[in-house]
Amino acid sequence: MSPNHNPPWRIEPLGDRCLIVEFGTRVDPEIGRTVRAFAARLLDEPLDGVLDVVPAFTTVALHYRPEAFAGAELPHVQLRRRLEAMLARGVVTQSVAARVVEVPVCYGGEFGPDLDAVAAACALTPDEVIRLHGASPHVVYMLGFAPGFPYIGGLDARLAVPRRATPRTAIPAGSVAIARDQSVVYPLQTPGGWNVIGRTPLRLFDPDSEPPCLLKPGDDVRFVPVSPERFGELERAR
Repeated sequence: MSPNHNPPWRIEPLGDRCLIVEFGTRVDPEIGRTVRAFAARLLDEPLDGVLDVVPAFTTVALHYRPEAFAGAELPHVQLRRRLEAMLARGVVTQSVAARVVEVPVCYGGEFGPDLDAVAAACALTPDEVIRLHGASPHVVYMLGFAPGFPYIGGLDARLAVPRRATPRTAIPAGSVAIARDQSVVYPLQTPGGWNVIGRTPLRLFDPDSEPPCLLKPGDDVRFVPVSPERFGELERAR
């Protein structure tokens, strides 16, 4: 991945305290692996002045302290040069087995108020929606929006539906929802416009745990249907 007129990455400033390294413009498994590999490398080989490294779908953001960079060149120019030198050595993605996290879900009813509407929009039965959702090859691409909130790609194309026309003002913690080609799980009660099809008793974010987030980018997620009774048992046991 040596520098050339059209490198497979792009570096742009975002304000005066952040640089964005972009590896593509579409949600793609290979781009996601490159993003995670480069973010991991930045954590293993920290750059002076960099405060935080944040991977997303196609980008890695580096938040830095401008005062940490001395010299005539602007801080973002100096940091960009260091990043270009790292990228010129290539980004090696690891072909190691991903961690698989099973997420129990009680679908439909009070836990999944949009399940029937999703089924109707997709010309499927609710049971078929549940089956396809559980069988989809889900991968966590990034965390965002709220602490521990996972954006999970790999949703079966037959379940592709837009977000709700009218967002809800409060979605319960643990709600499992879908839109377009992704699934999400709400770690906290927040507003939201995704189609809620179920709920998990798992706690996705716990500030007293280490790490505080249950899921991380690169995890494979397997949604497993459970009954309301089993949901209650798991919720009481956590």
